[in-house]
Amino acid sequence: MYLRTLTAAVSVVALGGIFVPSMASADILAVAQRQRAEKKVFTDSEIVEGFLKVAFGAEYHLAGRVDRIRKYDGPVRVFADGSRADRKAQLTKIVADIAARVQHLDIAMAGSLEDANVQVKLVRDRDLHRTITTFYGSDRAKEIRSSLDPQCLSGFRKNEKFEIEHSDVILTVDNGDFVFFDCAYEELLQSLGPINDTESVPWTVFNDNVSRGYFGVYDQYLLNLLYDPRIKPGMTVQEVKALLPDVLADVRAWVRKVNNLPQ
Repeated sequence: MYLRTLTAAVSVVALGGIFVPSMASADILAVAQRQRAEKKVFTDSEIVEGFLKVAFGAEYHLAGRVDRIRKYDGPVRVFADGSRADRKAQLTKIVADIAARVQHLDIAMAGSLEDANVQVKLVRDRDLHRTITTFYGSDRAKEIRSSLDPQCLSGFRKNEKFEIEHSDVILTVDNGDFVFFDCAYEELLQSLGPINDTESVPWTVFNDNVSRGYFGVYDQYLLNLLYDPRIKPGMTVQEVKALLPDVLADVRAWVRKVNNLPQ
């Protein structure tokens, strides 16, 4: 759909944030186990390396340059489009969790599609590829299916200033709570700008070999770096590198505070 007009990027999660009471007991256990084992202490170089890898480039590149920072430059409003009330409620909690953990990101649910710049399409698994075709056209959908075989998907449209104007997220609702949460966190976060998956960073959900179901500490570092006001849409790698020491110092203080991490 929007791929024909402005440049876009797409992210997918192949079938393999935070605990909420509505998750099934087995899925709660799976999330709790991952949280207990989560690495929470990272060096500056580990954080910077991951940030540069996910903030630049694109896992599935459709058009336009991908060597610039891409992000929203204003409020982000999310609309859940689907019939499952339970999934809508879970998505609302996920969005609230992201809002609480990314200091300079104004993100919340929208009451209507017209008021949203992020549309989350909630579909049955059997309707996933038909929905992708509706969004991207039959030729592109076949290419996505054959090369990526997605479990869920997100993409965004950006303008000539590399400001994201609109994002689309497609999530399946009938593959269990853990898959829903894992997909929802990754695709929502990637729809905000860090669209490039990498297998070389083991602590991030932007790695298709990593499944979490919650918003991990490492990814909180990455999103807080991206949405720091000093990091502007359209910046190059060199421009970002010059700012990262000062930005990272402030981000560390914030992430430590919201996660009750030791000094």
